Amino acid sequence: MAKFELKLPKMGESVAEATITSWLKEVGDTIEADEAVLEIATDKVDSEVPSEVDGTLVEKLFNVDDVVQVGQTIAIIETDGDAPAATNTPKEEPKEETAKEPAVAEVSKTVEVAKETVEPIISSGERFYSPLVKNIAKKENITQAELDAMPGSGKDGRVTKNDILAYLDNRSAQPAKPQATQAQPKATAPKTESAPVIPTGDDEVIEMTRMGKLIAHHMVESVQTSAHVQSFIEADVTKIWNWRKKVKDDFKKREGENLTFTPIFMEAVAKALRDFPMMNISMQGDTIIKKKHVNLGMAAALPDGNLIVPVIKDADQLNLVGLTKKVNDLANRARQNKLKPDEIQGGTYTVTNVGTFGSVMGTPIINQPQVGILALGAIRKVPAVVETPEGDFIGIRYRMFLSHSYDHRVVNGALGGQFVKAVKDYLEAWDSNREI
Repeated sequence: MAKFELKLPKMGESVAEATITSWLKEVGDTIEADEAVLEIATDKVDSEVPSEVDGTLVEKLFNVDDVVQVGQTIAIIETDGDAPAATNTPKEEPKEETAKEPAVAEVSKTVEVAKETVEPIISSGERFYSPLVKNIAKKENITQAELDAMPGSGKDGRVTKNDILAYLDNRSAQPAKPQATQAQPKATAPKTESAPVIPTGDDEVIEMTRMGKLIAHHMVESVQTSAHVQSFIEADVTKIWNWRKKVKDDFKKREGENLTFTPIFMEAVAKALRDFPMMNISMQGDTIIKKKHVNLGMAAALPDGNLIVPVIKDADQLNLVGLTKKVNDLANRARQNKLKPDEIQGGTYTVTNVGTFGSVMGTPIINQPQVGILALGAIRKVPAVVETPEGDFIGIRYRMFLSHSYDHRVVNGALGGQFVKAVKDYLEAWDSNREI
Protein backbone atom coordinates (compact mmCIF):
# COMPACT_ATOMS: atom_id res chain seq x y z
CA MET A 1 0.00 0.00 0.00
CA ALA A 2 1.11 3.59 -0.66
CA LYS A 3 -0.26 6.99 0.24
CA PHE A 4 -1.03 9.62 -2.41
CA GLU A 5 -1.58 13.27 -1.54
CA LEU A 6 -4.34 14.85 -3.63
CA LYS A 7 -3.50 18.55 -4.02
CA LEU A 8 -5.56 21.50 -5.21
CA PRO A 9 -4.45 21.90 -8.85
CA LYS A 10 -3.42 25.16 -10.46
CA MET A 11 -6.50 26.60 -12.16
CA GLY A 12 -5.03 29.65 -13.86
CA GLU A 13 -2.37 32.29 -13.44
CA SER A 14 -4.55 34.60 -11.35
CA VAL A 15 -6.34 31.95 -9.28
CA ALA A 16 -4.65 31.42 -5.90
CA GLU A 17 -7.42 29.80 -3.85
CA ALA A 18 -10.75 28.01 -4.07
CA THR A 19 -13.61 27.10 -1.76
CA ILE A 20 -14.71 23.49 -1.28
CA THR A 21 -18.43 23.33 -2.10
CA SER A 22 -19.03 19.58 -1.72
CA TRP A 23 -17.28 16.22 -1.32
CA LEU A 24 -18.33 13.68 -3.96
CA LYS A 25 -16.51 10.86 -2.16
CA GLU A 26 -16.47 9.83 1.49
CA VAL A 27 -13.72 8.21 3.53
CA GLY A 28 -13.56 4.54 2.59
CA ASP A 29 -14.93 5.02 -0.92
CA THR A 30 -13.07 3.48 -3.86
CA ILE A 31 -11.83 5.98 -6.43
CA GLU A 32 -10.74 5.45 -10.02
CA ALA A 33 -8.17 7.58 -11.81
CA ASP A 34 -9.72 10.74 -13.31
CA GLU A 35 -12.85 10.28 -11.19
CA ALA A 36 -14.08 13.45 -9.45
CA VAL A 37 -13.42 13.50 -5.70
CA LEU A 38 -14.79 16.93 -4.74
CA GLU A 39 -16.26 20.11 -6.17
CA ILE A 40 -14.64 23.51 -5.71
CA ALA A 41 -15.53 27.09 -6.56
CA THR A 42 -13.49 30.15 -7.34
CA ASP A 43 -15.12 33.59 -7.45
CA LYS A 44 -17.35 32.61 -10.37
CA VAL A 45 -16.56 29.18 -11.76
CA ASP A 46 -17.46 25.81 -10.26
CA SER A 47 -15.27 22.84 -11.16
CA GLU A 48 -14.33 19.34 -10.04
CA VAL A 49 -11.04 17.97 -8.73
CA PRO A 50 -10.33 14.49 -10.12
CA SER A 51 -8.08 11.84 -8.63
CA GLU A 52 -4.81 11.13 -10.40
CA VAL A 53 -4.65 7.53 -9.16
CA ASP A 54 -6.79 4.48 -8.40
CA GLY A 55 -7.28 3.85 -4.71
CA THR A 56 -9.33 4.42 -1.58
CA LEU A 57 -10.03 7.74 0.11
CA VAL A 58 -8.62 7.44 3.64
CA GLU A 59 -8.67 11.05 4.85
CA LYS A 60 -10.21 14.43 4.01
CA LEU A 61 -8.15 17.37 5.24
CA PHE A 62 -10.78 20.06 4.63
CA ASN A 63 -14.48 20.51 5.20
CA VAL A 64 -17.14 22.03 2.98
CA ASP A 65 -16.82 25.84 2.81
CA ASP A 66 -13.10 25.77 3.72
CA VAL A 67 -10.86 27.95 1.57
CA VAL A 68 -7.87 26.07 0.11
CA GLN A 69 -4.74 27.50 -1.47
CA VAL A 70 -3.43 26.15 -4.78
CA GLY A 71 -0.92 23.36 -4.13
CA GLN A 72 -2.24 22.43 -0.68
CA THR A 73 -3.02 18.78 0.06
CA ILE A 74 -6.77 18.32 0.37
CA ALA A 75 -7.08 14.54 0.74
CA ILE A 76 -5.09 11.33 1.22
CA ILE A 77 -5.72 8.41 -1.12
CA GLU A 78 -4.37 4.92 -0.41
CA THR A 79 -3.24 3.12 -3.54
CA ASP A 80 -2.46 -0.53 -4.29
CA GLY A 81 0.96 0.19 -5.79
CA ASP A 82 3.77 -2.39 -5.42
CA ALA A 83 5.97 -1.60 -2.43
CA PRO A 84 9.75 -1.68 -2.97
CA ALA A 85 10.11 -4.51 -0.50
CA ALA A 86 7.63 -6.76 -2.30
CA THR A 87 10.45 -8.98 -3.67
CA ASN A 88 11.64 -9.96 -0.18
CA THR A 89 11.11 -13.50 1.13
CA PRO A 90 8.18 -14.33 3.42
CA LYS A 91 10.60 -14.61 6.38
CA GLU A 92 11.41 -10.93 6.07
CA GLU A 93 7.73 -9.81 6.20
CA PRO A 94 7.95 -8.53 9.81
CA LYS A 95 10.86 -6.24 8.79
CA GLU A 96 8.77 -5.11 5.84
CA GLU A 97 5.97 -4.04 8.17
CA THR A 98 8.48 -2.31 10.42
CA ALA A 99 9.92 -0.44 7.46
CA LYS A 100 6.50 0.80 6.48
CA GLU A 101 5.67 2.20 9.91
CA PRO A 102 7.96 5.26 9.69
CA ALA A 103 6.49 6.14 6.29
CA VAL A 104 2.92 5.87 7.60
CA ALA A 105 3.85 7.88 10.68
CA GLU A 106 5.44 10.53 8.50
CA VAL A 107 2.30 10.83 6.37
CA SER A 108 0.14 11.06 9.51
CA LYS A 109 2.40 13.79 10.88
CA THR A 110 2.11 15.66 7.57
CA VAL A 111 -1.68 15.38 7.78
CA GLU A 112 -1.74 16.81 11.31
CA VAL A 113 0.53 19.69 10.33
CA ALA A 114 -1.65 20.43 7.31
CA LYS A 115 -4.76 20.50 9.50
CA GLU A 116 -3.16 22.92 11.91
CA THR A 117 -1.87 25.11 9.08
CA VAL A 118 -5.20 25.45 7.27
CA GLU A 119 -7.43 25.87 10.31
CA PRO A 120 -9.68 28.83 9.37
CA ILE A 121 -9.56 31.95 11.50
CA ILE A 122 -12.93 33.19 12.72
CA SER A 123 -13.43 36.73 13.98
CA SER A 124 -15.87 37.75 16.64
CA GLY A 125 -18.40 38.31 13.87
CA GLU A 126 -18.19 34.66 12.70
CA ARG A 127 -16.46 35.70 9.47
CA PHE A 128 -13.99 33.25 7.96
CA TYR A 129 -10.48 34.25 6.85
CA SER A 130 -8.06 32.05 4.96
CA PRO A 131 -4.56 31.51 6.40
CA LEU A 132 -3.08 33.54 3.55
CA VAL A 133 -5.29 36.55 4.31
CA LYS A 134 -4.61 36.24 8.05
CA ASN A 135 -0.84 36.12 7.48
CA ILE A 136 -0.95 39.21 5.26
CA ALA A 137 -3.05 41.03 7.87
CA LYS A 138 -0.59 40.12 10.62
CA LYS A 139 2.42 41.13 8.55
CA GLU A 140 0.90 44.50 7.59
CA ASN A 141 -0.45 45.22 11.10
CA ILE A 142 -4.07 45.27 9.98
CA THR A 143 -6.36 45.34 13.01
CA GLN A 144 -9.25 42.92 13.52
CA ALA A 145 -11.66 45.87 13.16
CA GLU A 146 -10.16 46.74 9.78
CA LEU A 147 -10.35 43.12 8.66
CA ASP A 148 -13.99 42.77 9.70
CA ALA A 149 -14.92 45.99 7.88
CA MET A 150 -13.05 45.05 4.71
CA PRO A 151 -15.34 44.26 1.71
CA GLY A 152 -14.74 40.79 0.30
CA SER A 153 -15.28 39.50 -3.22
CA GLY A 154 -15.00 35.81 -2.35
CA LYS A 155 -17.69 33.30 -1.46
CA ASP A 156 -20.29 34.79 0.92
CA GLY A 157 -18.31 38.02 1.05
CA ARG A 158 -15.05 36.44 2.19
CA VAL A 159 -11.89 38.49 1.90
CA THR A 160 -9.53 37.18 -0.78
CA LYS A 161 -5.85 37.87 -1.33
CA ASN A 162 -6.69 40.45 -4.02
CA ASP A 163 -9.14 42.22 -1.68
CA ILE A 164 -6.62 42.68 1.11
CA LEU A 165 -3.86 43.76 -1.30
CA ALA A 166 -6.19 46.33 -2.87
CA TYR A 167 -7.07 47.55 0.63
CA LEU A 168 -3.38 47.95 1.44
CA ASP A 169 -2.83 49.95 -1.75
CA ASN A 170 -5.67 52.31 -0.87
CA ARG A 171 -4.56 52.60 2.76
CA SER A 172 -0.99 53.49 1.76
CA ALA A 173 -2.32 56.09 -0.66
CA GLN A 174 -4.27 57.78 2.16
CA PRO A 175 -1.97 57.76 5.22
CA ALA A 176 -3.57 60.81 6.77
CA LYS A 177 -6.95 59.17 7.37
CA PRO A 178 -6.41 56.37 9.88
CA GLN A 179 -9.61 57.13 11.76
CA ALA A 180 -11.73 56.75 8.64
CA THR A 181 -10.84 53.06 8.59
CA GLN A 182 -11.85 52.65 12.21
CA ALA A 183 -15.16 54.33 11.47
CA GLN A 184 -16.01 51.92 8.66
CA PRO A 185 -17.82 49.36 10.83
CA LYS A 186 -20.19 52.09 12.08
CA ALA A 187 -20.74 53.40 8.56
CA THR A 188 -21.60 49.96 7.19
CA ALA A 189 -23.65 48.88 10.20
CA PRO A 190 -27.01 50.22 8.88
CA LYS A 191 -26.78 47.83 5.93
CA THR A 192 -27.16 44.86 8.25
CA GLU A 193 -30.02 46.48 10.20
CA SER A 194 -32.61 46.61 7.42
CA ALA A 195 -36.21 45.96 8.39
CA PRO A 196 -36.80 42.21 8.74
CA VAL A 197 -39.10 40.49 6.27
CA ILE A 198 -41.38 38.05 8.04
CA PRO A 199 -42.84 35.41 5.69
CA THR A 200 -46.39 34.21 6.20
CA GLY A 201 -47.52 30.64 5.96
CA ASP A 202 -48.37 31.04 2.26
CA ASP A 203 -45.00 32.50 1.28
CA GLU A 204 -42.22 30.43 -0.28
CA VAL A 205 -38.75 30.98 1.19
CA ILE A 206 -36.01 30.41 -1.42
CA GLU A 207 -32.35 30.25 -0.43
CA MET A 208 -30.10 32.24 -2.76
CA THR A 209 -27.62 30.17 -4.72
CA ARG A 210 -23.89 30.68 -4.26
CA MET A 211 -23.74 32.37 -7.66
CA GLY A 212 -26.70 34.56 -6.79
CA LYS A 213 -24.99 35.74 -3.61
CA LEU A 214 -21.78 36.50 -5.49
CA ILE A 215 -23.60 38.50 -8.16
CA ALA A 216 -25.55 40.44 -5.53
CA HIS A 217 -22.33 41.28 -3.70
CA HIS A 218 -20.50 42.34 -6.88
CA MET A 219 -23.38 44.53 -8.04
CA VAL A 220 -23.68 46.38 -4.72
CA GLU A 221 -19.90 46.77 -4.53
CA SER A 222 -19.77 48.19 -8.07
CA VAL A 223 -22.49 50.77 -7.39
CA GLN A 224 -20.69 51.82 -4.20
CA THR A 225 -17.34 52.03 -6.03
CA SER A 226 -18.05 53.71 -9.38
CA ALA A 227 -19.94 56.89 -10.18
CA HIS A 228 -22.28 55.45 -12.80
CA VAL A 229 -23.31 57.66 -15.73
CA GLN A 230 -25.17 56.61 -18.89
CA SER A 231 -25.18 57.77 -22.51
CA PHE A 232 -27.73 56.49 -25.03
CA ILE A 233 -27.65 56.45 -28.80
CA GLU A 234 -29.75 54.81 -31.51
CA ALA A 235 -28.13 52.95 -34.39
CA ASP A 236 -29.55 51.95 -37.75
CA VAL A 237 -28.49 48.34 -38.32
CA THR A 238 -30.53 47.69 -41.46
CA LYS A 239 -27.41 46.97 -43.52
CA ILE A 240 -26.19 44.44 -40.93
CA TRP A 241 -29.62 42.80 -40.70
CA ASN A 242 -29.89 42.33 -44.47
CA TRP A 243 -26.24 41.26 -44.87
CA ARG A 244 -26.46 38.61 -42.13
CA LYS A 245 -29.71 37.28 -43.59
CA LYS A 246 -27.94 36.91 -46.96
CA VAL A 247 -24.76 35.14 -45.75
CA LYS A 248 -25.75 33.18 -42.62
CA ASP A 249 -26.71 29.94 -44.42
CA ASP A 250 -23.50 29.78 -46.45
CA PHE A 251 -21.52 30.68 -43.34
CA LYS A 252 -23.14 27.80 -41.44
CA LYS A 253 -22.30 25.32 -44.22
CA ARG A 254 -18.70 26.51 -44.54
CA GLU A 255 -17.73 27.12 -40.91
CA GLY A 256 -20.20 24.88 -39.06
CA GLU A 257 -21.11 27.86 -36.85
CA ASN A 258 -24.21 30.01 -36.46
CA LEU A 259 -23.51 33.64 -37.35
CA THR A 260 -25.29 35.72 -34.70
CA PHE A 261 -25.29 39.49 -34.25
CA THR A 262 -23.07 39.30 -31.15
CA PRO A 263 -19.68 38.85 -32.91
CA ILE A 264 -20.60 41.65 -35.34
CA PHE A 265 -21.27 44.01 -32.44
CA MET A 266 -18.14 42.81 -30.63
CA GLU A 267 -16.06 43.67 -33.68
CA ALA A 268 -17.42 47.24 -33.67
CA VAL A 269 -16.76 47.61 -29.92
CA ALA A 270 -13.19 46.34 -30.30
CA LYS A 271 -12.53 48.88 -33.07
CA ALA A 272 -13.97 51.70 -30.94
CA LEU A 273 -11.77 50.70 -28.00
CA ARG A 274 -8.73 51.00 -30.25
CA ASP A 275 -9.90 54.48 -31.21
CA PHE A 276 -10.53 55.47 -27.59
CA PRO A 277 -7.93 53.62 -25.46
CA MET A 278 -8.90 55.60 -22.34
CA MET A 279 -12.09 53.52 -22.24
CA ASN A 280 -9.91 50.41 -22.00
CA ILE A 281 -8.62 51.17 -18.51
CA SER A 282 -8.95 50.22 -14.85
CA MET A 283 -8.71 52.37 -11.74
CA GLN A 284 -6.76 51.34 -8.63
CA GLY A 285 -6.82 53.90 -5.87
CA ASP A 286 -5.70 57.16 -7.48
CA THR A 287 -3.89 55.36 -10.31
CA ILE A 288 -5.18 54.66 -13.82
CA ILE A 289 -4.02 51.45 -15.49
CA LYS A 290 -4.17 51.68 -19.28
CA LYS A 291 -4.65 48.19 -20.69
CA LYS A 292 -2.53 47.03 -23.60
CA HIS A 293 -4.88 44.22 -24.63
CA VAL A 294 -8.53 44.53 -25.66
CA ASN A 295 -10.21 41.72 -23.74
CA LEU A 296 -13.97 41.86 -24.24
CA GLY A 297 -16.32 40.35 -21.67
CA MET A 298 -19.65 39.05 -22.93
CA ALA A 299 -22.50 38.40 -20.53
CA ALA A 300 -23.78 34.83 -20.98
CA ALA A 301 -26.59 32.92 -19.31
CA LEU A 302 -25.96 30.06 -16.88
CA PRO A 303 -28.30 27.06 -16.50
CA ASP A 304 -29.78 28.52 -13.28
CA GLY A 305 -30.68 31.80 -14.99
CA ASN A 306 -27.79 33.80 -13.55
CA LEU A 307 -25.25 35.55 -15.78
CA ILE A 308 -21.53 35.04 -16.11
CA VAL A 309 -19.03 37.08 -18.12
CA PRO A 310 -16.55 34.97 -20.13
CA VAL A 311 -13.78 36.98 -21.78
CA ILE A 312 -12.63 37.07 -25.40
CA LYS A 313 -8.91 37.75 -25.12
CA ASP A 314 -7.34 40.09 -27.70
CA ALA A 315 -10.69 40.55 -29.44
CA ASP A 316 -9.28 43.29 -31.65
CA GLN A 317 -6.86 40.77 -33.19
CA LEU A 318 -9.62 38.37 -34.36
CA ASN A 319 -11.49 38.55 -37.65
CA LEU A 320 -15.24 38.01 -37.80
CA VAL A 321 -14.90 34.25 -38.25
CA GLY A 322 -12.61 33.99 -35.24
CA LEU A 323 -14.92 36.15 -33.13
CA THR A 324 -17.92 34.04 -34.13
CA LYS A 325 -16.23 30.80 -33.15
CA LYS A 326 -15.05 32.28 -29.85
CA VAL A 327 -18.45 33.76 -28.97
CA ASN A 328 -20.29 30.50 -29.72
CA ASP A 329 -17.74 28.38 -27.84
CA LEU A 330 -17.82 30.49 -24.68
CA ALA A 331 -21.61 30.80 -24.71
CA ASN A 332 -22.08 27.03 -25.15
CA ARG A 333 -19.65 26.13 -22.38
CA ALA A 334 -21.18 28.75 -20.09
CA ARG A 335 -24.55 27.01 -20.46
CA GLN A 336 -22.87 23.71 -19.57
CA ASN A 337 -20.92 25.11 -16.58
CA LYS A 338 -17.66 24.15 -18.29
CA LEU A 339 -15.83 27.48 -18.31
CA LYS A 340 -12.30 27.57 -16.92
CA PRO A 341 -11.35 30.14 -14.26
CA ASP A 342 -8.99 31.96 -16.64
CA GLU A 343 -11.79 32.38 -19.17
CA ILE A 344 -13.82 34.69 -16.91
CA GLN A 345 -10.91 36.89 -15.82
CA GLY A 346 -8.84 39.65 -17.33
CA GLY A 347 -11.65 41.50 -19.09
CA THR A 348 -11.05 45.17 -19.93
CA TYR A 349 -14.55 46.09 -21.18
CA THR A 350 -17.93 44.29 -21.14
CA VAL A 351 -20.85 43.97 -23.56
CA THR A 352 -24.27 42.69 -22.46
CA ASN A 353 -27.18 41.98 -24.80
CA VAL A 354 -30.34 43.04 -22.94
CA GLY A 355 -32.23 42.81 -26.23
CA THR A 356 -32.16 39.04 -25.87
CA PHE A 357 -34.83 39.41 -23.20
CA GLY A 358 -36.89 41.88 -25.24
CA SER A 359 -35.59 45.05 -23.56
CA VAL A 360 -35.33 48.12 -25.77
CA MET A 361 -32.52 49.52 -23.61
CA GLY A 362 -30.96 49.11 -20.17
CA THR A 363 -28.63 50.75 -17.67
CA PRO A 364 -26.10 48.01 -16.90
CA ILE A 365 -23.85 48.04 -13.83
CA ILE A 366 -20.12 48.23 -14.50
CA ASN A 367 -18.18 44.99 -14.17
CA GLN A 368 -15.39 45.94 -11.74
CA PRO A 369 -12.54 46.81 -12.08
CA GLN A 370 -13.49 47.99 -15.58
CA VAL A 371 -14.81 51.50 -16.25
CA GLY A 372 -17.43 50.84 -18.93
CA ILE A 373 -20.13 48.44 -20.10
CA LEU A 374 -22.31 48.56 -23.21
CA ALA A 375 -25.88 47.24 -23.30
CA LEU A 376 -27.30 46.20 -26.68
CA GLY A 377 -31.05 46.72 -26.97
CA ALA A 378 -33.50 44.73 -29.04
CA ILE A 379 -33.39 45.25 -32.80
CA ARG A 380 -36.75 46.74 -33.82
CA LYS A 381 -38.35 47.23 -37.24
CA VAL A 382 -39.59 50.84 -37.10
CA PRO A 383 -40.55 53.70 -39.40
CA ALA A 384 -37.69 56.18 -39.67
CA VAL A 385 -36.55 59.17 -41.67
CA VAL A 386 -34.14 58.09 -44.42
CA GLU A 387 -31.88 60.79 -45.85
CA THR A 388 -30.88 60.48 -49.51
CA PRO A 389 -29.36 62.86 -52.11
CA GLU A 390 -32.80 63.07 -53.70
CA GLY A 391 -34.43 64.06 -50.41
CA ASP A 392 -35.75 62.59 -47.17
CA PHE A 393 -38.47 59.97 -46.93
CA ILE A 394 -40.03 57.64 -44.36
CA GLY A 395 -38.87 54.04 -44.64
CA ILE A 396 -38.93 50.80 -42.66
CA ARG A 397 -35.59 50.40 -40.88
CA TYR A 398 -34.01 48.07 -38.33
CA ARG A 399 -32.84 50.13 -35.36
CA MET A 400 -31.53 49.51 -31.86
CA PHE A 401 -30.49 51.49 -28.80
CA LEU A 402 -26.96 51.31 -27.39
CA SER A 403 -26.76 52.11 -23.66
CA HIS A 404 -23.30 52.98 -22.39
CA SER A 405 -22.65 52.97 -18.61
CA TYR A 406 -19.27 54.37 -17.55
CA ASP A 407 -17.36 55.41 -14.44
CA HIS A 408 -17.60 59.19 -14.16
CA ARG A 409 -14.61 59.29 -11.82
CA VAL A 410 -12.28 58.76 -14.78
CA VAL A 411 -14.51 58.91 -17.89
CA ASN A 412 -16.15 62.25 -18.60
CA GLY A 413 -19.33 62.72 -20.63
CA ALA A 414 -17.44 63.67 -23.78
CA LEU A 415 -15.37 60.50 -23.85
CA GLY A 416 -18.30 58.28 -22.85
CA GLY A 417 -20.50 59.79 -25.57
CA GLN A 418 -17.82 59.78 -28.27
CA PHE A 419 -17.06 56.12 -27.63
CA VAL A 420 -20.64 54.90 -28.04
CA LYS A 421 -21.02 57.20 -31.08
CA ALA A 422 -17.98 55.46 -32.62
CA VAL A 423 -19.64 52.06 -32.09
CA LYS A 424 -22.78 53.37 -33.82
CA ASP A 425 -20.76 54.72 -36.74
CA TYR A 426 -18.98 51.40 -37.27
CA LEU A 427 -22.32 49.55 -37.27
CA GLU A 428 -24.00 51.96 -39.69
CA ALA A 429 -21.01 51.95 -42.06
CA TRP A 430 -21.27 48.19 -42.56
CA ASP A 431 -20.25 47.00 -46.01
CA SER A 432 -23.27 45.26 -47.54
CA ASN A 433 -20.94 43.42 -49.97
CA ARG A 434 -18.50 42.23 -47.31
CA GLU A 435 -17.12 38.74 -47.79
CA ILE A 436 -16.06 36.42 -44.99
